[in-house]
Amino acid sequence: MKYFLIVLVLISCSKQRNSNDNALNYALTSTVSTLDPALSYDTVSAKVVYQAYETLFEYNYLIRPYQLKPLLAKEMPKISDDGLTYTIKLKENIYYHESKAFKGKRRMLIAEDFVNQVKRIAFISTKSPGWWLFNGKIKGLNKFRKEAKSDLSNFFSLDVAGIKALDKFTLKITLNQRYPQLQNALAMAFTSPMPAEAITFYENDLSLNMIGTGPYKLVHWNKNSSIKMIRNENYHPAAYPSNGDRFSYENNLLKDSTKKIPFIDQINFKIIRESQTRWLNFLNKDIDLITLTKDHFSSALNEEGKLSDEFIEKNIALQVAPTLTYWWLSFNMKDPILGKNLNLRKAFAHAVNIEEYIKKFTNNIALKANSIYPPGVTGYSPGNELPYEYNISLAKNFLAKAGYPEGKGLPLFTYDVRGSSTVARQMGEFIQAELAKVGIKVKVVKNTFPGFLAKSRTGRLQIWQGGWAMDYPDPENVIQLLTTPNHPPGANASSYSNPEVDKLYNQLFLAENEEQVFKITQRVQQIVSKGLPWVMQFYSRNYILHKNQLKNFRQSDLIINNFKYLRLEQ
Repeated sequence: MKYFLIVLVLISCSKQRNSNDNALNYALTSTVSTLDPALSYDTVSAKVVYQAYETLFEYNYLIRPYQLKPLLAKEMPKISDDGLTYTIKLKENIYYHESKAFKGKRRMLIAEDFVNQVKRIAFISTKSPGWWLFNGKIKGLNKFRKEAKSDLSNFFSLDVAGIKALDKFTLKITLNQRYPQLQNALAMAFTSPMPAEAITFYENDLSLNMIGTGPYKLVHWNKNSSIKMIRNENYHPAAYPSNGDRFSYENNLLKDSTKKIPFIDQINFKIIRESQTRWLNFLNKDIDLITLTKDHFSSALNEEGKLSDEFIEKNIALQVAPTLTYWWLSFNMKDPILGKNLNLRKAFAHAVNIEEYIKKFTNNIALKANSIYPPGVTGYSPGNELPYEYNISLAKNFLAKAGYPEGKGLPLFTYDVRGSSTVARQMGEFIQAELAKVGIKVKVVKNTFPGFLAKSRTGRLQIWQGGWAMDYPDPENVIQLLTTPNHPPGANASSYSNPEVDKLYNQLFLAENEEQVFKITQRVQQIVSKGLPWVMQFYSRNYILHKNQLKNFRQSDLIINNFKYLRLEQ
């Protein structure tokens, strides 16, 4: 009997070690909206999608400013002198994860898979929020979108003149006009390759399945609680970067096999909506890293803003990271009252104390926004001034000019918050209280994050906190949020329209130097500030705690496929 108990204990300990050793435990703040790379456009789903799906190019993990390098591509593209034709060679012998769609066979990556995915982005029934990337840019793609409609048989029978597989491992893209950001677009999950077999088998619905070539593959998904991914044992040769230099991963791997990635065997995503619950999980060592929220700065940091001795003694590290994420108050410009009354929007802009908001919800860590462009992006200037500020008297004056003195005659507005957490509700209630001071009444509506996204993509929001984590460090990625073709389900959730902004956006692709780009960005800033679809709030900075055992961690808004680089020391 004693021997039996000892065996049970040993087995139990062994199972516990196997389940925890070399596994990363990571908290997601909401449920994942989709696993389809053509649909994933929020930070929560992206954190999962980018671990399984890969793109032609990726950002070098160690180099700043950011530089692109080949991932599924064999080398950087060959670009014609006129900038209209891109020829891209693929790496060979790269295989997809196992899938029922392949009927038990191993499926190799081929150039046609990239053609399929670009067509999926254009295909109307996919409803991809990434359509803005290619709308009007690739020769024949808009024609395909119009003719294919939502018929899957048309999807396969109709070709696109501007994107072809020249052979099994060569892709050619022909543009209507210069598009310098194309390589950045080809580093986004939207453009992850998709086999025809998968599109057919799943009838173009990949929201619940993952068929990628990446370092991790999905083995379990409980939509409300957890996602489990394990190392792809057939992952193509890749290695950790060396000193940030440009190099061939394959050659580096031959020199030092200890650099072979991924290092971690398993990723356990835990869906934990409340910041306090995430904090307790981190303290209990049930998750390996956490981004601090306002409630926990005083617990983790000393008066100088550095990590407290208590946490240093617990073998915890702090990383402070600037971001390309920023926030604003957003109006639905198609709303019959808000969208047509500039003075009413000005009343909103002067009624909300942004500095107090920053103090209350970011612990004064964030930087007050003074531009539609974040720091580090062409167009941003620290000296820029917005034509509004917190001023209750001016807010009341503009409300009267709008035809609603002291708010009389105004309907009850709806302010949708981005999640169901306590902090999300408190953010909404802060805005509600600020506007009430001048006579504007607002109802705060809680949503799940996927529910909020659904409203955003169908134009059903009225007032809300808009936000953007930049896809690449180029002002084009900001201005596209304000163009007419990108109205919902596109990225322009405000449904803002201005013909001059649309024209200036197109001129960006023809700009020949940085000076021309800067002039365009400044003019867009002037127009948007005057039209006021957004009231700028703040630029984020992240304070991240992680176990010292977690090595190679480097926070980045742009490099989301970073888990393959992380290492856990036991």
